[in-house]
Amino acid sequence: MRAVFVLAICVLAFAGSVPAQTVAPAAPVAPVAPVAATVTVYRCTDAGGMVSYSSTPCAAGSKQQIRSSVRPVDAPPRLAVPQVASPPAKPEAAPQGVQRTVYLVPPRPMFECTTPDGKRYTSDDDRGNPRWVPLWTLGYPTVRPTSSLGSNIGHPERVMHPHPRDVNWPVATGGGTWIRDACVQLPPADVCARLRDRRDAIRTRFFNAQEKERDTLRIEERSVNARLDNDCGGH
Repeated sequence: MRAVFVLAICVLAFAGSVPAQTVAPAAPVAPVAPVAATVTVYRCTDAGGMVSYSSTPCAAGSKQQIRSSVRPVDAPPRLAVPQVASPPAKPEAAPQGVQRTVYLVPPRPMFECTTPDGKRYTSDDDRGNPRWVPLWTLGYPTVRPTSSLGSNIGHPERVMHPHPRDVNWPVATGGGTWIRDACVQLPPADVCARLRDRRDAIRTRFFNAQEKERDTLRIEERSVNARLDNDCGGH
């Protein structure tokens, strides 16, 4: 009895000295399809030659044939295939449009000029129409010498020898000079309005004009339209 007790203690001590082993979890195993069972089929032929199949023996008077067949079973379920995430698609680059460079000419100024008699007209610069005027119209004094000979103005047959001290300088005789009409610059809005008015006048005149004049009007209207596109943002 004592020997059995000592043996039991040795077995327990040996079991405690053996290190415990970690058991890895078993990998998932695909389900096994069940074994298909056999089934018995009876082929029956009656007296009239009509053939029928049954799972039970044929009736009396019928010719019977016994056949064994495999009972159909459902297919095993398919294992789910993990879906691998596809990398995100790169965004498509926006189509590069065709770049166009447009050069615009600075708006051309327009001036309104006035003639001495009060008539007004437009010009592309501030230099009005030139005209010839006598010098006395500009305020220059005329020669009216005072001497012992008297006033000889208007008498070319008389000889004039006035003393220089008797002449009020500067003096003006029969000469003249060129001057230009006064002009002022119009604001941009007024320029565009006048261009449109001129285009309307050209179109009105066009219906009653001769063919030769129409050619001139067409050229002028094209020029007005081009200036409206550049200076006024369109027709």
